[in-house]
Amino acid sequence: MKTTLAIDIGGTKFSMAVFEDDRMARHVTRSTDKEGGKDWMLAQIAAIAGEWRGEFRFERCGVGFGGPVNFAEQRVALSTHVGGWRDFHLTAHLRDLLGIPVIMDNDANAGALGEAFHGAGRGFSPLFYMTLSTGIGGGIYRDGDIWRGADSYGGEIGHLTTRPDGPECLCGARGCYERMCSGLWLEHDHGKTAKELLQDPAFVARYVVDLALGLKACIMLLNPARIVIGGGISKAGDKLFGPLRAELRRQITDWSAARIDVAPAALGDDSVLYGALALARNL
Repeated sequence: MKTTLAIDIGGTKFSMAVFEDDRMARHVTRSTDKEGGKDWMLAQIAAIAGEWRGEFRFERCGVGFGGPVNFAEQRVALSTHVGGWRDFHLTAHLRDLLGIPVIMDNDANAGALGEAFHGAGRGFSPLFYMTLSTGIGGGIYRDGDIWRGADSYGGEIGHLTTRPDGPECLCGARGCYERMCSGLWLEHDHGKTAKELLQDPAFVARYVVDLALGLKACIMLLNPARIVIGGGISKAGDKLFGPLRAELRRQITDWSAARIDVAPAALGDDSVLYGALALARNL
């Protein structure tokens, strides 16, 4: 039996779990202290792992990080939501802390692996996974692995420009998909949480127009067998997915026979943790 520590570091929350083979034996989720930044997060990880080490002997660790990651160098590139992470060698820090092998990818790639092996993506390849939460990210899964591109930046759907005349994004560009559709900006622009906003069918009808623009680009470029959407906003269920599928059918080019198969993540908030487990199997 292999014991794996899995970590999901997000802009709004972070989660940790212990897996015994594929069984989740322990789990904790806490809100992210954005003001505390990187140092606060590292202290939390150390404290929780320290508590669990009295019960479990960790053999490996997988991490999904909520921001761009240089996978080849195993470094965090940056976080646009929480300070202190730029060019940080997170895996080296965790190896020193835990004394075990550690591997990391961005959270969307980890989510893609989690859903591909354990969730709504099983049996579908190529698979596109999108996390729709504080920010927006994407992961491209094909034939057992993630397609990361030449420089580890494949799948970054959140910073496609969908509205060239739109408002400025945290990245400095205007009208990014993330700027138009993510939870952070929905609350900023409308004064209500995404959960509250998605209770209003009139708002949903407007929102899915922008949401479908990004997914249309994904469908026309990649022709995935299935798109799986995870993250907090995906929990709206049929209130969101019904109108979204209808809007995609309206937007997709008439002659295209590409399938429109869009499903919510089956693993809920744990897609990234299961993906971290899948990553760690390579250690």
